[in-house]
Amino acid sequence: MGSSPAPPTQSSLLATNSDRPPTAREEVKDDEAPADSASPGPNASTLVIPSASPPIQPTSFLTDTRHVLGNPSVAAFIGGGVAGAVSRTVVSPLERLKILFQIQSHGREDYKLGVGKALGKMWKEEGWRGFLRGNGTNCIRIVPYSAVQFGSYNFYKRFFEDSPGADLHTQPIRRLVCGGLAGITSVTCTYPLDIVRTRLSIQSASFAGIKKEGKLPGMWATMKHMYHTEGGWLALYRGIIPTVAGVAPYVGLNFMVYETARTFVTPEGKKDPSTLGKLAAGAVSGAIAQTCTYPFDVLRRRFQINTMTGMGYQYKGIFDAVRVIVTQEGIKGLYKGIAPNLLKVAPSMASSWVSFEFARDFFVDFGRDDDED
Repeated sequence: MGSSPAPPTQSSLLATNSDRPPTAREEVKDDEAPADSASPGPNASTLVIPSASPPIQPTSFLTDTRHVLGNPSVAAFIGGGVAGAVSRTVVSPLERLKILFQIQSHGREDYKLGVGKALGKMWKEEGWRGFLRGNGTNCIRIVPYSAVQFGSYNFYKRFFEDSPGADLHTQPIRRLVCGGLAGITSVTCTYPLDIVRTRLSIQSASFAGIKKEGKLPGMWATMKHMYHTEGGWLALYRGIIPTVAGVAPYVGLNFMVYETARTFVTPEGKKDPSTLGKLAAGAVSGAIAQTCTYPFDVLRRRFQINTMTGMGYQYKGIFDAVRVIVTQEGIKGLYKGIAPNLLKVAPSMASSWVSFEFARDFFVDFGRDDDED
């Protein structure tokens, strides 16, 4: 019996299939195949990646940062800090002179001079450093103070808006309340730096009874000394009650008058006034607010140095201080230093509002997406 033929191997089948001509059906399939169908089939060794939707691009760090900085509350916070540093540095000599006038008790003649002569005395005795004495501490204080003030005003304003994003131009009392709350918030957060700034302003002045031995202490040394020798944390908040009593209406009036005056200097059909209009509105608001609340500022400065030796007074409380000042110095004693204060208020408040709005608008625009423009 003959042996049966061996079964065809895979290689022989492949060779046979490759040698035979293709059928009509196979020709049609090849013609219908797309141009890119030459890629290997699913059984081939090459990995075929299925088509998918384009991947979602992750948000970049820069974009996230822009959105954070562009948030109106954050932009107002930063703008407030810039405004504080600019405005206080511009008027530093007058600010210090105002403090020296305020703390003079009855019978003192050290700085009983006109503004021009007092500035000349300061220059002669201390040089240009005398004009900026305490300004570094003041800027360290005023940057967070102004930042918290403007930022918290923007925050409190939300609770008084008739609808989200609505303006309070027609609600002056609401603006007054928001400004008052913003003032209380900011002064409470930064008061220790304020009292230290006052001490630094007078420790190099030529007041009789104030000892000046060797190198004058700086901000942290003064704060540490007060903490250890004058009663701990309470020493760093001495005088905060008259300060809050004065700051709340001052800041409230400042915001209320500024935003009201701003509407009068804005050209018809435009959203914002010109830079000159902002300067004028800021000067008017500052002058009105500071004149109305100035006696509280005098009390604030007196209490901040109430425990210092050589100053000539030791007040027992707010009402005792008012009684003693009015009895010994008259009503004008509550307005000591008002002249340099009014001289500084126009450039101070004007530069403050202009730099605030410039910085705020810059960061708001910076945070906008390109497709929003």
